[in-house]
Amino acid sequence: MALALLIIFLGVVIIGIPVGISMGFLTVSAFTFADGNLIIIPQKMFSGIDNFTYLCIPLFILASEIMTNCGLTKSLVHMCEAFVGHIKGGLAQVNVLGSMLFAGISGSATADATGLGKVEIDIMTEAGFKRDYSAAVTAASAIIGPIIPPSNIMIIYAVAAGNVSVSSMFLGGLLPGILLGLMEMALCYYFAIRHHHPVRPKHASLREILHTMRKAGPVLGLPIIIMGGIVSGAFTATESSAIAVFYAIVVSMIRKKITWKSFYRCCVSTAKTTANVMIIIAIASAMGWAITVLRIPQNMVEFCMQYVSDKFVFLLFVNILLLILGCVLDQAPALLIMVPVLLPIAMKYGIDPVHFGILMCFNLTVGLITPPIGMTLFVTANVAQIKLTDIFRTILPFVVIAIVTLFIITYVPVITTFLPTLFG
Repeated sequence: MALALLIIFLGVVIIGIPVGISMGFLTVSAFTFADGNLIIIPQKMFSGIDNFTYLCIPLFILASEIMTNCGLTKSLVHMCEAFVGHIKGGLAQVNVLGSMLFAGISGSATADATGLGKVEIDIMTEAGFKRDYSAAVTAASAIIGPIIPPSNIMIIYAVAAGNVSVSSMFLGGLLPGILLGLMEMALCYYFAIRHHHPVRPKHASLREILHTMRKAGPVLGLPIIIMGGIVSGAFTATESSAIAVFYAIVVSMIRKKITWKSFYRCCVSTAKTTANVMIIIAIASAMGWAITVLRIPQNMVEFCMQYVSDKFVFLLFVNILLLILGCVLDQAPALLIMVPVLLPIAMKYGIDPVHFGILMCFNLTVGLITPPIGMTLFVTANVAQIKLTDIFRTILPFVVIAIVTLFIITYVPVITTFLPTLFG
């Protein structure tokens, strides 16, 4: 029965029914077949979101909205152009580096693609890059957003796992995010040589570099404050999200970039985004209870322990499973469904829960740019005003690079565990 329900669920998702509705349909079906009391569903939905840690999500989103809507993040592009604009690849390198820095503010691939994406794509196109390539670089670099802290999906994983702190996840995601960015910059360098992409003729002067750093300094201060406070123990990850909002408001007021009207728009946008995330979390919580009642996690544990004798084979199985699942489901519901199923098995094999969490988050993030369903591809194509099919071919090399990076962090766990261990 569990397999039949899963097939029905995937079928409903593939035909275009929203994920949240599909999950609700599966949950009600599971309760009906198991003769469960349907009153449990709203109870589980409420208890699923009644968690103090989830307060991070709307606050980090609001801080990002304030920085973006007040035009403060554009200074990042100019600073990156001064630093790496002369390297082969030129503005493509700027695009990736800008996303790596913006990731420390937004924690979202969609925010990156819509916030910096329009500016980056237009600048690259005006400089002589093909628009589909510009869009592909923007989409590929945008997925660094959920990996480099702060990250909404890492917060969701930490809550779903139960025995993992948000701070450990943030620290664990830093080096994998930087590694992915460097790999993408190397690919842009290769394409620049092969296709003779335009490049800045000379290095920026020291005066120009210092000027751009001064302009971008307040924006860069936000991720430094977040990670510095968490690492030093001055405040928790949840408290850091409130400090991030306060900092964004103060910087915007000093720069005279915010009004009551713009602040209201930021709050409305934050409310809409948060509502979308929280309704999925609520439904997934009820769905997770139904999955447990159907003994799906227990059956998977028994199967793996019987037929998979090596943790490296198990990790390969998980990677393949999540790469497929990430092409169909959004990150939040995929995590809430799969963490209760896969984490107990990983613990049986002695896999570090932080390493496994980063692996899951990274894996599902790759699905955001995997054709034909990758959500970030839809967003970027809309921002670039090009056909979705135009971006499919140019994005494939970046998908391959992301998968290569995924397998590196899978089988070299020290990349994810070094910083959490170092800072205790």
